[in-house]
Amino acid sequence: MLEKTTRMNYLYDFYYSLLTEKQQSYMSLYYLDDYSLGEIAEKYEVSRQAVYDNIKRTEAMLEEYEAKLLLFQKFQERQKIAASIRTLIENGSSKEKIFDALTSLEELD
Repeated sequence: MLEKTTRMNYLYDFYYSLLTEKQQSYMSLYYLDDYSLGEIAEKYEVSRQAVYDNIKRTEAMLEEYEAKLLLFQKFQERQKIAASIRTLIENGSSKEKIFDALTSLEELD
Protein backbone atom coordinates (compact mmCIF):
# COMPACT_ATOMS: atom_id res chain seq x y z
CA MET A 1 0.00 0.00 0.00
CA LEU A 2 2.83 2.40 0.82
CA GLU A 3 4.35 1.80 -2.60
CA LYS A 4 1.04 2.66 -4.31
CA THR A 5 0.65 5.78 -2.16
CA THR A 6 4.18 6.91 -3.00
CA ARG A 7 3.59 6.29 -6.72
CA MET A 8 0.29 8.20 -6.67
CA ASN A 9 1.94 11.10 -4.85
CA TYR A 10 4.61 11.30 -7.54
CA LEU A 11 2.11 10.98 -10.38
CA TYR A 12 -0.02 13.66 -8.74
CA ASP A 13 3.02 15.95 -8.48
CA PHE A 14 3.82 15.49 -12.16
CA TYR A 15 0.31 15.65 -13.61
CA TYR A 16 -1.88 17.58 -11.13
CA SER A 17 -2.27 20.51 -13.51
CA LEU A 18 -4.08 18.19 -15.95
CA LEU A 19 -6.76 17.41 -13.35
CA THR A 20 -9.92 19.31 -12.52
CA GLU A 21 -10.07 21.27 -9.27
CA LYS A 22 -12.30 18.63 -7.70
CA GLN A 23 -9.94 15.83 -8.73
CA GLN A 24 -6.98 17.81 -7.37
CA SER A 25 -8.77 18.40 -4.10
CA TYR A 26 -9.89 14.80 -3.59
CA MET A 27 -6.45 13.41 -4.45
CA SER A 28 -4.67 15.95 -2.27
CA LEU A 29 -6.91 15.26 0.71
CA TYR A 30 -6.75 11.49 0.28
CA TYR A 31 -3.08 10.97 -0.56
CA LEU A 32 -1.31 13.99 0.87
CA ASP A 33 -3.43 14.89 3.90
CA ASP A 34 -4.44 11.29 4.71
CA TYR A 35 -8.18 12.01 4.89
CA SER A 36 -10.49 9.01 4.83
CA LEU A 37 -13.11 8.62 2.11
CA GLY A 38 -15.77 9.38 4.72
CA GLU A 39 -14.05 12.60 5.80
CA ILE A 40 -13.78 13.80 2.20
CA ALA A 41 -17.42 12.85 1.56
CA GLU A 42 -18.51 14.82 4.61
CA LYS A 43 -16.45 17.85 3.61
CA TYR A 44 -17.97 17.94 0.11
CA GLU A 45 -21.43 16.72 1.14
CA VAL A 46 -21.38 13.76 -1.26
CA SER A 47 -21.49 10.02 -0.73
CA ARG A 48 -18.45 8.01 0.22
CA GLN A 49 -19.00 6.01 -2.98
CA ALA A 50 -18.85 9.20 -5.08
CA VAL A 51 -15.49 10.08 -3.53
CA TYR A 52 -14.20 6.54 -4.04
CA ASP A 53 -15.29 6.50 -7.70
CA ASN A 54 -13.72 9.90 -8.35
CA ILE A 55 -10.42 8.88 -6.78
CA LYS A 56 -10.30 5.58 -8.70
CA ARG A 57 -11.04 7.35 -12.01
CA THR A 58 -8.39 9.95 -11.25
CA GLU A 59 -5.82 7.27 -10.38
CA ALA A 60 -6.54 5.61 -13.74
CA MET A 61 -6.15 8.95 -15.51
CA LEU A 62 -2.80 9.57 -13.81
CA GLU A 63 -1.61 6.12 -14.88
CA GLU A 64 -2.72 6.85 -18.47
CA TYR A 65 -0.84 10.16 -18.47
CA GLU A 66 2.27 8.37 -17.19
CA ALA A 67 1.96 5.63 -19.81
CA LYS A 68 1.97 8.29 -22.53
CA LEU A 69 4.32 10.92 -21.15
CA LEU A 70 6.68 8.87 -18.93
CA LEU A 71 7.61 11.82 -16.71
CA PHE A 72 7.84 9.73 -13.54
CA GLN A 73 9.79 6.95 -15.25
CA LYS A 74 12.31 9.44 -16.65
CA PHE A 75 12.56 11.09 -13.23
CA GLN A 76 13.43 7.73 -11.66
CA GLU A 77 16.00 7.01 -14.34
CA ARG A 78 17.59 10.45 -13.85
CA GLN A 79 17.77 9.81 -10.10
CA LYS A 80 19.58 6.48 -10.68
CA ILE A 81 22.05 8.01 -13.11
CA ALA A 82 22.70 10.95 -10.78
CA ALA A 83 23.42 8.53 -7.93
CA SER A 84 25.72 6.59 -10.25
CA ILE A 85 27.60 9.76 -11.21
CA ARG A 86 27.94 10.71 -7.55
CA THR A 87 29.40 7.26 -6.80
CA LEU A 88 31.78 7.50 -9.76
CA ILE A 89 33.05 10.87 -8.53
CA GLU A 90 33.39 9.69 -4.92
CA ASN A 91 35.34 6.63 -6.06
CA GLY A 92 37.68 8.71 -8.20
CA SER A 93 36.60 7.07 -11.43
CA SER A 94 38.00 8.21 -14.74
CA LYS A 95 36.60 11.22 -16.51
CA GLU A 96 35.59 8.93 -19.36
CA LYS A 97 33.26 6.90 -17.13
CA ILE A 98 31.77 10.07 -15.67
CA PHE A 99 31.23 11.57 -19.13
CA ASP A 100 29.61 8.30 -20.29
CA ALA A 101 27.18 8.53 -17.37
CA LEU A 102 26.48 12.18 -18.18
CA THR A 103 25.82 11.25 -21.80
CA SER A 104 23.27 8.64 -20.73
CA LEU A 105 21.63 11.32 -18.58
CA GLU A 106 21.41 13.70 -21.55
CA GLU A 107 19.94 10.97 -23.77
CA LEU A 108 16.92 10.58 -21.48
CA ASP A 109 15.36 13.73 -22.87
